[in-house]
This record gives sequence, C-alpha cells and structure tokens, in this order.
Amino acid sequence: MSRRNKVKKIKWKLTFKKARLVSNANEGVVADDEFDVCCDAVDNSGFENDFGWWALPEPALLKVFVRLSVYDLLQASFCCRRWNSIAKDELLWRHKFQENFRASPNIPLKPGAASWRAEYQRLSMHIPFVQAQRLEPSSEYNHGHTHQVLHVSFSHNGEMFATCSKDGYVIVWNAQHPCTEKYAHNMKQFSWKYTQYSQFNQSDTLLLVSGVHFGSPQSTSGEIAVFYLGATESHLRCRVVNRPYDIFGTWFSDQYLLSGDLHWLAHLVSTSVIWLNKANQEIDSEHVPIMSQLYKFYNSNASSVRAIMVARCPWLDDSNDPLERINESSETGSASTINCSEEVPSTSFASGNPVSHGASLRRTRSATPDNNYLPDINEHSHARRSRARNVQNSDSTIHYLEEYRKDAEAATNVYFNDGNENIDVDVEPEAEEIESVMEVYDEMENSMPKYLIFSTGSKTFTPHQIGFKRIRSVYFPKKLDPGPTLKERIAAKRAAQQQQQQNPRNDPDWWDYESVKDRFDQVDKVIDLHGHIIGMSLSPDHRYLYVNTRPWPKNYNITNPLEPPPIAQEIDIHVIDLMTLKRVGNMLRAHKAYTPSTECFFIFLDVCDEYVASGAEDQHAYLWDRYYGISLAKFKHADVVNSVAFNPRDSQMLVTTSDDYTVKVWRSRAQAKTYNIPIDISESFELKPKNCHISKFSL
Repeated sequence: MSRRNKVKKIKWKLTFKKARLVSNANEGVVADDEFDVCCDAVDNSGFENDFGWWALPEPALLKVFVRLSVYDLLQASFCCRRWNSIAKDELLWRHKFQENFRASPNIPLKPGAASWRAEYQRLSMHIPFVQAQRLEPSSEYNHGHTHQVLHVSFSHNGEMFATCSKDGYVIVWNAQHPCTEKYAHNMKQFSWKYTQYSQFNQSDTLLLVSGVHFGSPQSTSGEIAVFYLGATESHLRCRVVNRPYDIFGTWFSDQYLLSGDLHWLAHLVSTSVIWLNKANQEIDSEHVPIMSQLYKFYNSNASSVRAIMVARCPWLDDSNDPLERINESSETGSASTINCSEEVPSTSFASGNPVSHGASLRRTRSATPDNNYLPDINEHSHARRSRARNVQNSDSTIHYLEEYRKDAEAATNVYFNDGNENIDVDVEPEAEEIESVMEVYDEMENSMPKYLIFSTGSKTFTPHQIGFKRIRSVYFPKKLDPGPTLKERIAAKRAAQQQQQQNPRNDPDWWDYESVKDRFDQVDKVIDLHGHIIGMSLSPDHRYLYVNTRPWPKNYNITNPLEPPPIAQEIDIHVIDLMTLKRVGNMLRAHKAYTPSTECFFIFLDVCDEYVASGAEDQHAYLWDRYYGISLAKFKHADVVNSVAFNPRDSQMLVTTSDDYTVKVWRSRAQAKTYNIPIDISESFELKPKNCHISKFSL
C-alpha cells in the first residue's frame, strides 16, 4: 500500500472515531474534552497535507451532507470543528426539515424560532410521544374510571386535570409525574347518568362539571355542578339546571358561569335561553339574585344552541369590530309536520358521547351520494390537496391562508417589542379571599370584550353552523325586585282573565320568524360548515377557533329537517379567525365513505401555542404542528378516542381519553429521559419517514 493511501486510511479512521463515541444511545452528547482529543489526533497525526479531508470545499461537503440521513449527518458533525460548523448550516437544516416533515417550502421559519435546526429538534424530541402512564383501576390501586372516558380538561396553572366518564365520576388528577388521583366525586348521587364535560375557572379554584340526568331515552335534561378545589379538600358549591345537556356550559368569568335552557314553542320551533349564574348558592338573603337571563335565541327545524364557549377578545373594539362590516340576514328554514314518535334505545351504554335530541327525533338511512367531498376554503387549495396521502389518510396537513402566518409573525414582533408587557397573567386568589374581592375581579373581567360562541343549525336538527354573539356590557342585578304585593298580583290576574274573555288571545305565529323576531336576540354572525360539528377549541390567546366536523357530501339536499345527510367517516378541521370571523385554514380529508348521522359522537380537540391534537374514531389520537400544519404523530388506544388536552404550561405533556376506559398520559422523549420513563414504541407512531429519527443524539 502506498504512503498516500496509508495517510488517507489513518485520517478517515480518526475522522470517524468521534462518530463511534456517540453510537451508543445512552451516551448522548460527547464531552468537549473528548472532541478536542479526537481533533488533535487528526491534526497531529504527522502527515502534512494542506488539502486533506478537513479542507474539502464547503459546497462539496454540503452536497454530501444533504444526501445523508439526519442520523448520519449528526455522526459526521462530530468528526471535527469545521464539519460540526458546516453541519449547522441553516439552508441544510431547512432542506432536512422540509424533506423529513413534508413541510411546504413556501412556509417560512416560525416567528420566534431560533433556527431550522432548533425547529427540527423541537418536532423530534419535544413533542408528546412517549406513553408515560396509563391511568386505570388495577389490583394495586382503585384509581381511574370503570367506564368510557368522555372528556379531559386542564387547569390554567397546569397542575391539575379533570376527567369525566360514563361511570358517573369526575376525577381530578395531579399533573406532576407520576400523575395521581387528587379528588373524585360520584355524581350518580344527584341522579346523573354520567359526566360529560369539565372546565376550570380562571383562578383554578372552581371546577365546572356538566352531566346528563337519568330519564327516558327522549330526555335531554342535564345539569351543571360547581366544585370548590382547595389544597386539601374539595366540596360541592352549587348546581344549575342545563338543557339540553350538550350545551355543556362555560365560565363567563372567574365567579360566574353560563348555562342554558330550552323551551319548545311549536312543532320544530324552540327557543334557547342563556343564563348567567353565580358560582355559589346565596344563603345570606333571599333578595340577592343568583341568576340572570343573558340571551334568548330563536331555533328553527328542531335545532338548538349547543357547546357554548366564551372567547375573551382584548383586541376587539368598535373601530375594528368585524360585525360592523357584516350585513347579512339570519338564515331560517321552513318547517314541516312529520311523525317523530319512533323510539331508540338508551345511550347509557352506547359508544361515545352522543348529541342531544338524538333519542327523540327520527333518523335517516339515506343512500350515499356520488359526490363525496367538500369545497375547500379557497379556489387555489385543490393543488395543495394533490399531495400524496397514505392509505388511511392519517398524514393530513392543516392548510392555512397566507394571512394566518402573517398575523402570527406580527403578533410575535409585538410580543418581543413590547417587552412582554401584554402577557395575560392568570389571577390566582388565595383560598381565604373574601367575596368582595372576587366580585371586583369579575367586574374587571366583565369590561373585556367577549364573544359568545356556539354550534347551532338552521337546515336540520344536527349542529352544522357556528354562531357568534358579541357580549357587550353585561349587568348582573345586585338585588331582586320584590315586585307587586300579593293583593296586587291577584287583582292583575283577574283583570287579565276579564280582558281575555272580551278579547280572545291571539298566539303568535312561531313558524314566521319575521313576525316574532323582536322577541329574540339576534345572532350576529353565522358560519355554515356543511357538516356535523363534533368539537370546538379556542387557541390559548382566544384569537383562533378550531372546529372538528364530519362533513356532508357535496351537493347535499335536505328535504326533511329530521333527516340530515349522511356524514363522512373521517374528521375535518376548520380554523376561524375571531378577529375577522372568517375561515383561515382547514384540514380536509379525501372522504370515500359516509355513514348515517346516528353514528356521530363528540370528538374533542385541543390547541396550545405550538400544537393541535384531536381524538378520532379509528382508535387513535392525532398531533399536528400548529404553525406548519404538518401531522407529527398518532397515539394508540383500544377504542374511540373522545378527548385530548395539552398541559397549558407544558406543551410536552398530552392527555388522551377513550372508550377503552383508560386515561393515557403522553410526554416528550426529552421528558421521558428526565423522568426515566421507558420508551414503548408500540403505543405511538411518527407520521414522518423513519430515517429522520434522531433520539440517540442531541442537536
């Protein structure tokens, strides 16, 4: 062998000596002193050659690096200082990011991100991926649910989360690893069939729990219970009637909540009343009110207000109110008489969390139309949809309009330029704080502009529209008006009876909305999503609304409001900007099969600053990056995944609940290493090529 070849052989051996030092996954990053020894060994090998491997021109070296897998690229970066520096090239990592995560090359780097390399590391090491715990009853302890788990929600401080189940319990868990049961309340003692929804107030001192009452299959009665959450104990504070049960209820402020009631006016025509309630039962005086009517909406075609939520919109004022630029009339449909006496069995042991009215209205068995896809949000999106999808359509991308990312960049610039002065700090009053201080806090929050958001319908009884009502100045009475005396009431009643005898009462025509609309509050804005709405979630800043739908076929035709079109088996996601009240993004599947609307249940999704997650009926939960829209992972269950929730203070923690009776806690690879959690790759799956797996190395 010639001297030249011997030199080359020795140098390449020394070159990859460093890479072998990190081949063991448990060793992680190589220490700096080992790196220096390896480099010095090459530099002092005794061979003088100014044009050796280390002097390879950077363009040529980048051409080699771009063809390496991320695993091999990281190995090569440990060979010497120059290679390490070149391996951090931004264009190189941008290419790797777009190639391995299948991100669009038109999407710029996320505002506020350090580099493409840092983004690659975040989506590889810091997304929820490892099953840290499986919370279910066992022989060792009796913690967990014994029936289908329908919902999960986190406290604002990230220290607790609550789960609701068909076993009738609501359980509050400690979020620190390992998660343990903190409080449990059996709601069947209040004649509840099951618990279905929960929400913490802003100070995390109260928990709103919504449930379904026992009753006939036709019953839609529900109730809201509010629990006090202390450091060492939890107790019931008040109960509020809620009908229909899938209106859920929500916090209006820290000490006030919204509930609903439903009154039928005529066949297929009803009114939904939204009540503002105090979160405590007044016992000091009978003249102090605990509830006040907020809104009264008109419902046609057997529809009703459902899934109410309140968005806090500090940016909203009269100068930029999108409702001032909207001039459209409310859409109403014609009602028709139909036989609706068909019975269906109770849903207490059915799969999932069903919608109300479902047991009392006749269902459809319509044939599946040929046109089985929905229109996209803009005319240019069909080219985007041409991207290849896998067989199960599990690797779908959330597509956004350009305005979405421009607004994200502008918001990031404002955040940093203002020195973080606009951060919304959660108010956390002490447990012994007096009631007057809580009232002052609520008065302050009441001054903030808000939207009341809910799902509703007009063409059929299933929710297919999103309704928006701007909440302006709300006055809650401090004292009840005692009204007339008993003597005055008796006299007024007799006078009314005499007047009715002289002039028979003419009941209003409830089917003619124009003639009775002055009796109701008008919905400010309605967005029709042309499908069954099964879940909604606000972004942490309440700027964007994410909606889960199961779309109807294209060119659907509804001739009977009690027979809605069939729904797609897959779930679409729509994104609505609350600053403009327009759709700015969606994730549309390639729908191939449709099922009757009877087979539809609530599938909740959740949004944090960085990610979007949703349950699904295919026994998996799914995770997307919120900014890039790319799908990242799916998480395995043994049955329908009903709900997901991120820890609002730690996006590396995700909780999923399922009909398989389990609550699963997922944490990132980085946290798994910190907590010594074994990585079980059989429970979660990456939705990207395998050659980009880099868990053995630190970027």
